[in-house]
Amino acid sequence: MIILIALTVALIVYAVLRLLNQRKYLKTLTEDQFREGYRKAQLIDVREPQEFKKGHILGARNIPVTQMKQRLVEIRKDKPVYLYCQSGSRSARAAQLLHKKGYLDLNQLKGGFKRWTGKVKF
Repeated sequence: MIILIALTVALIVYAVLRLLNQRKYLKTLTEDQFREGYRKAQLIDVREPQEFKKGHILGARNIPVTQMKQRLVEIRKDKPVYLYCQSGSRSARAAQLLHKKGYLDLNQLKGGFKRWTGKVKF
C-alpha cells in the first residue's frame, strides 16, 4: 500500500514539474492573442490529416505531431511557431519536441481548434 501511495505521489510531482518546465518555453495564448500574431508566424495544425480536412484555421499547414520528427525541415527556427490541435495536448507534445530541437518562440492556442471562433477553411 505504501508503495502504491509513493508511486502516485511521484507521478503527481513529475506531472507538476513537467507542466512548470513547459511554461518556460511554451506560451499558451488566448484566441485574441493567437489571432494577433499567427499571420506573422508559422501556423501549424498538428492534428491528423483527416481532422485537418474536416476544417482548419485559414492559412495553417498540417504537420501531424506523429510526423513532426520527420518533417522538422519544414519548420524554420528563425520565425515564431504557432501550434494548435483539437484541444491542446498534442500541440504541447509538438512544442516539447520542437523545444528539444532548438526552437525558441513556441506558442499554442488555448483550448485548441474546438474553441476557435475565427475563419475556418474546409
